[in-house]
Amino acid sequence: MGIIALFKDGGFVMYPLLICSLVAWAVIFEKWWGLSRFKREYLKLHAKAVPLIKQGKVEEVRGLYASAANIISAPHMALLEDVSLEKSLVEKKVHRRFVETQIGLKRFLWILGTVGSMAPFIGLFGTVAGIIRSFESISETGKSGFSVVAQGLAEALIATAAGILVAVVAVIFYNYFQVKISVLSTEFKNRIDDLADSILK
Repeated sequence: MGIIALFKDGGFVMYPLLICSLVAWAVIFEKWWGLSRFKREYLKLHAKAVPLIKQGKVEEVRGLYASAANIISAPHMALLEDVSLEKSLVEKKVHRRFVETQIGLKRFLWILGTVGSMAPFIGLFGTVAGIIRSFESISETGKSGFSVVAQGLAEALIATAAGILVAVVAVIFYNYFQVKISVLSTEFKNRIDDLADSILK
């Protein structure tokens, strides 16, 4: 049995499950590409900034980060815009911008969590619809053989399996990105702290 035939046999709930699956995969690819790009960019900028700071060229470092994406530049600009301030004040400013960066890294992640929790219920709705269809077939024919209820049961089982499959994929990647963002945020913050230790006295 082909995928298209399975999709048709799963009943009308396969359409919202298909939409959930497509949305989930769109978020997965967006997060994968976005997080990889974020890490690549901040590491490249950090590698350029370190030797400049050692040479005392803070203005050049400021210009370097000013041209970066806001999610990277905001915490660094909070550090670099006025190095004459008290260290504790600068650290508070950096922390606020860093929290905004974390929020940016988690963008759209809630969608995977929503799909992961919602898809099984959509599949369950399809299960109920398939069973109701089986009972309707029994009432219409007056018979209760397997051939009478087979189509409704197939619809119920396919919808259940599809809902579980969509949910499992969404939850796996949701948890994966949660961990990846946590590690990435820590590494990013550590490099900002390294720059702060070199700049702030």
